[in-house]
Amino acid sequence: MSKVIISCAITGAIATPSMSDALPITPEQIARASIEAAEAGAAIIHLHARNPETGEPSPDPALFMRFLPVIKQSCDAVLNVTTGGGLKMSVEERLAAPMVAKPEMCSLNMGSMNFNISPGAEKRSTWKYGWEKEYLERTVDHIFRNTFGDVARIVEIMGKGHGTRFEFECYDVGHLYNLAHCLDKGIVEPPLFIQTIFGILGGIGAEPRNLMFMRETADRLFGKDYVWSVLAAGRHQMAFTTMAGIMGGNVRVGLEDSLYIAKGKMAKSNAEQVAKIRRILEELSLEIATPAEARAMLKLKGGDKVGF
Repeated sequence: MSKVIISCAITGAIATPSMSDALPITPEQIARASIEAAEAGAAIIHLHARNPETGEPSPDPALFMRFLPVIKQSCDAVLNVTTGGGLKMSVEERLAAPMVAKPEMCSLNMGSMNFNISPGAEKRSTWKYGWEKEYLERTVDHIFRNTFGDVARIVEIMGKGHGTRFEFECYDVGHLYNLAHCLDKGIVEPPLFIQTIFGILGGIGAEPRNLMFMRETADRLFGKDYVWSVLAAGRHQMAFTTMAGIMGGNVRVGLEDSLYIAKGKMAKSNAEQVAKIRRILEELSLEIATPAEARAMLKLKGGDKVGF
């Protein structure tokens, strides 16, 4: 078993400010949270931007450039910029910041899917900002778009154009087959960093048998040509990442994926979640990968070749 890469997703586009006071909103908060997560043991930092006045997800490259250089100057972590963006953004909007930043890594959803986070609106009666409730409720009719054409175009622009590699986000079994098709057609090339995702309404459920089936399917489709990682939404986060570590995989935590640190207890920070999964994995005699080791495992271009 190789060392375990810990990724941390700092803020995302799912949770809204009313859900947690710990959720980073401003560029300064995002930078600080990222640096703290790296210091706690995260080798990869996955990043979205938000409007600092309202906390709403934003594709604005200028906002990304307010925190990307700060993080880079303060730690050695791999900075992974989203191409998923926010739930109402076009593909062009989602690519705007990555094209400017030219990062070592971008996330890439491996298919279109129903992406329903509307149950989050049922759990609150008060909101900090007017956009939040409607943003959640309308996802009952939301389809996140990433067609085969979109995927090929994103890989062409970011991968072949800027040397960026990808965190291939697979929310269901079909996404693994989509990725296998792209590999067969020469659209993507190994090693593939595959993030299998559990517990999002519209994707595969967070059940242990599903975790094992996704791993078995990936093994069958990709053999030794991939690096496996796991994230699970909400209360499943720590249990599933622990299972992944035991099974020889890598892990992702962070406030994008869960706002909690334990049952009924809100997380104080991204770093707290990183520290917890690191402690669990090390107590299982697993070693944690450094950013340099993660770069070598994933064949990344290096932090000196980015656009920030």
